[in-house]
Amino acid sequence: MKVLMLNGSPRAGGNTSIALREMEQIFQAEGVETELIQVGNQNIRSCVACGGCAKLGKCAFDDLVNQLAPKFEASDGLVVGSPVYYASANATLVALLTRLFYSTPFDKTMKVGASVVAARRGGLSAAFDELNKFFTISGMPVASSQYWNSVHGRLPGEAAQDAEGLQTMRALARNMAFLMKSIALGREKYGLPEKEARQPTNFIR
Repeated sequence: MKVLMLNGSPRAGGNTSIALREMEQIFQAEGVETELIQVGNQNIRSCVACGGCAKLGKCAFDDLVNQLAPKFEASDGLVVGSPVYYASANATLVALLTRLFYSTPFDKTMKVGASVVAARRGGLSAAFDELNKFFTISGMPVASSQYWNSVHGRLPGEAAQDAEGLQTMRALARNMAFLMKSIALGREKYGLPEKEARQPTNFIR
């Protein structure tokens, strides 16, 4: 089992990092390999809908997105963490995820996804929902916890005082590990769910 973890904060040691590290400890105890990559401080441009990925099999902008693609393909799960800005995730992270999910042709079905958000006070649920949509459009089960996957803190390090938030992270990691292991057993016995041919329907033509 392997989980790719993306820290969408521009601060490597901020509150988002505290949440992800709490999860990482549980993953290691559960025998799940992790790779945590700092992405929020990178220079990532947004998708321009050029269609180049359909021809190249990768994004036309050859940067961190293409470097992450094989790591994502090889993983059993993806954890995405972000601070909250105006009730939404870090724009750099959203740009990266948009290009990563759109440009990669491999099947993401039954890879487990989890999002984690950090904020001083509000906007957590909106950002949490925004990130989960990347998983639910891709056939990826979403791991849950005992509460919405969030921690509170404004100054770097303050999330370490959020006892309930950290407990939520630990429960999330345990649930995610269980789900990945269960899916692996199910895949071995039953295979992946049958897929129908896509029926794209345009509303205006």
